[in-house]
Amino acid sequence: MDKYVTRQPIKALKEDRIIGYEVLFEKDYDSIYSSSDVAAADTIAGFLMQNTENIFHDKLTFVTFTPSLLFRNTPKIFDKKKMVIQIEDHVMIHPLSPTIIRRYRSEGYVFAINDFQFSPKYFSMLDFVTYIKIDIRNKRDGQSRTSLDNLINTMQGFDKKCIVTGVNTKEDYELALLIGADYAEGSYVAESMAKKVNRMEFLEGNFFQLVVEVSNDEPDVDRIEEIISHDAALTYALLKIVNSAYFALRRRVSSIRQALVTMGISQLKQWVYLLSFKSDFENNETLEAMMKMSFLRANFAMAISDHIKDLPIIRSEVYMMGMFSTLEHIIDAPLEEILEEIPVAQEIKDALIKKEGICGLLFCLVTSYENADWKNVKILSQQLGVPSGQLSQTYMDCVETVNEIWKGLTSSAEMESDANGTEKAHT
Repeated sequence: MDKYVTRQPIKALKEDRIIGYEVLFEKDYDSIYSSSDVAAADTIAGFLMQNTENIFHDKLTFVTFTPSLLFRNTPKIFDKKKMVIQIEDHVMIHPLSPTIIRRYRSEGYVFAINDFQFSPKYFSMLDFVTYIKIDIRNKRDGQSRTSLDNLINTMQGFDKKCIVTGVNTKEDYELALLIGADYAEGSYVAESMAKKVNRMEFLEGNFFQLVVEVSNDEPDVDRIEEIISHDAALTYALLKIVNSAYFALRRRVSSIRQALVTMGISQLKQWVYLLSFKSDFENNETLEAMMKMSFLRANFAMAISDHIKDLPIIRSEVYMMGMFSTLEHIIDAPLEEILEEIPVAQEIKDALIKKEGICGLLFCLVTSYENADWKNVKILSQQLGVPSGQLSQTYMDCVETVNEIWKGLTSSAEMESDANGTEKAHT
């Protein structure tokens, strides 16, 4: 049986901030939580213990626990300051639930209720929970909208934090803002996170020249070296990252050419992309999350592509497809217009803009997995010949890779900032 897992960001609606991620599990087409509790508990516990470092990183992690997991004390394996225990119907109706939940609460654990309803069994748990999760899909009009408003107002009156889920469109997001919810979760949340930058700022200067060069089928290292050598800030930043702990070199690199050879084209692409927005994301958590998403899409798509026959683009182009897929949410211009300015393969343009061709299927598989659209994941995996049983671990391996990339890239950016500050202080 295939099992899947992904993470979805949860955004504070009144601030530009990601408060955490929900870990979503699925087993084939049906929810893993619909299977026997013991089987679900075994699957979830095993996966969480194998991927603790990947999942419980720097934000709150929301995980739905079955009764069996709670009775086994599985949540106690993890840092209670970084985890929110989510509960559903099958927990609330269990006769021993109040006792076990009361014990967890006394030890400092935080709870959330999934898909909260106006019902006695839900209200009986209010004393134990901090977060209320409410699905807002198809609730924009009529009685559904009135009930939604009443539920949000009532829960906030009980001093509960309301997370609206199913925020998959711009209209859903606007509704979440209008009803005064505290947080939002859904596929549109990730797309609405970033502060857009001016198109011309993106396309001007040394950065764009670097993008052009590293995007070519056969990048010209001499040309790349020349572009970087003409920019003191680029040179400084490049040497800083190559000599950082991320690369763990025995000898310090002192030339641009050595740095480029050490880093390699794939790492250079990541570094160039990050550097282009560095000044914007320093105080913008949601832009940071969007850029991490682009890295994750790039790595995940590239890993999946190894299993696809007759793919018309090479691995580095698959990587760029994932990386550039978020640009329209960061840059103030349509994606079609942005891609016209960058020398990428037509197959990439067709995949990102029209969702066409084998590359389009690959991109749709990546985004379907990202959005926990498990039924579509199964269909697309079969069409592409991708072993769906490996997707879960491949995804989490990519999460770990992105965390390491981000740590290395941002540590070099911080060193650059510190050095610039020291230099200014001495002048």
